[in-house]
Amino acid sequence: MAHIQLKNVTKLFGRHTALNNLDLDIADGEFFVLLGETGAGKTTTLRIVAGLEKPTSGQVFIDGVDVADWGAAERDVALVLQQYSLYPRYTVRENLEFPLKSKIRRVPDAEIAERVARVARTLRIDHLLDRKTDKLSGGEMQRVSIGRAIVRKPRVFLMDEPLSALDAKLREALRTELKNIQMNLGQTFLFVTHDQIEAMSMGDKVGVLNHGRLVQTGTPNEIYNNPRDTFVASFVGSPPMNLVDGRLVSGKAVVAPMSFELPYHGPAANADGRPLVFGIRPEDLYLESGAPIEARVHDVENHGVEKILTLRVGDVMLRATVAARTDVAIEQPVRFAWNPEKVVLFDKGTGLSLRHSA
Repeated sequence: MAHIQLKNVTKLFGRHTALNNLDLDIADGEFFVLLGETGAGKTTTLRIVAGLEKPTSGQVFIDGVDVADWGAAERDVALVLQQYSLYPRYTVRENLEFPLKSKIRRVPDAEIAERVARVARTLRIDHLLDRKTDKLSGGEMQRVSIGRAIVRKPRVFLMDEPLSALDAKLREALRTELKNIQMNLGQTFLFVTHDQIEAMSMGDKVGVLNHGRLVQTGTPNEIYNNPRDTFVASFVGSPPMNLVDGRLVSGKAVVAPMSFELPYHGPAANADGRPLVFGIRPEDLYLESGAPIEARVHDVENHGVEKILTLRVGDVMLRATVAARTDVAIEQPVRFAWNPEKVVLFDKGTGLSLRHSA
């Protein structure tokens, strides 16, 4: 197991700044998910921890030791990539045995057999051990790739979008499996993804990366319910948080440009009259016959257990999550309200949540 720290890490590629004064702290035995859009700097961060890239400035610590001059092998990390990186002419067994037969970490044959058998049972690939990897499905190959990392017993597992090439059902199954494996091993995992469902369902902690800067770190619950700024609010959640411009006037949210009003019950220090962005999650909007605001149903997405409605009030569009049994049609007039205790206030100029900037 290992405690990982990045302190003031900056990485330049020519004139492009991939990482900008990044501070990252991953506790021993933690499943940490680095979440961000394509080009945010996620893979660069992973490669710096692995020792495959050197930071332009800043320090990398593993268990309190500065590993700046250590190579990838000395850091004892296992890297699992989106591409399977297996030996196609080898069997599954030979692929799993391979990292245990290197000159650096030669393991006795009896222990190799025991480790391979245990990992194969854990990942449910024991029936594939004598099959060549080029005869496997994508999901089976990714299991073997993960197994080859686990069998080594590294200090740190680094995973770069390992599930993104799989179909939806298999992704869901492997998400659960990976989290269970991490909990059973008690190992430190750094998992990189652009998929916020993976981040929210797997991570003990989530770090949201935006253009090389870590904008917020917290538990999935903290990131979801108390986003630091409008970027996190709009990036995390499916569908994302509704963001509408307005002002707070005498304890009421006055939404522009239609100037409809809804109640607000949260903290409001120094908020009256200043330009704001009101944030409300779709599940905290609800339809009700006597509700204060009328809208038109602009779109209906049926997700089986629920429906996601797009409501139109003038030029303002709002998403609302409602029960699947809700009977609505496009262009139908409906009335809605929001939960006034769930509204998050953001400064219009900076995009920062007033809770975080206070």
